[in-house]
Amino acid sequence: MSLCPCGSQNTYELCCGLFLDKKQLPETPEQLMRSRYTAYTMGKIDYIKNTMKGKALVGFNELEAAQWTSSVTWINLEVINSSMSGPDKGFVEFAARFSEQNKVQMIHELSEFHKEHGQWFYVSGVHKQGLNKISKPKVARNAPCPCGSGKKFKNCHAK
Repeated sequence: MSLCPCGSQNTYELCCGLFLDKKQLPETPEQLMRSRYTAYTMGKIDYIKNTMKGKALVGFNELEAAQWTSSVTWINLEVINSSMSGPDKGFVEFAARFSEQNKVQMIHELSEFHKEHGQWFYVSGVHKQGLNKISKPKVARNAPCPCGSGKKFKNCHAK
């Protein structure tokens, strides 16, 4: 058993695996967001598409998403804030770090989720640090890897 990619410190089977393997529905926007991150790390684009509604689905291309997620190495997920603005509407601010072409990049987003018929859906997101701009933090090769492995970046996700 391995730790869940979402960073919860639980095993995959007791965390996002419950949702990705269709054993349970996420009960909170944060659980859905974490499971969507995990789905991206595993290339489970069907789960990504099935947990989206409305504006988020407009222009979503499954093939492009699958190609992109298989071309990057996911490093970690940091949930910055999670809040509810009613029983059926919630927000999660997160930072997801990944390596693409040997550069560490980050998606920093405030995501909006709506609950319909007992199920949460991702409906939209606003990128932080400038609209639709992905920041590219620099990590020195001899610095600790941002994934938390304890290894130097050059011996971990820079490979």
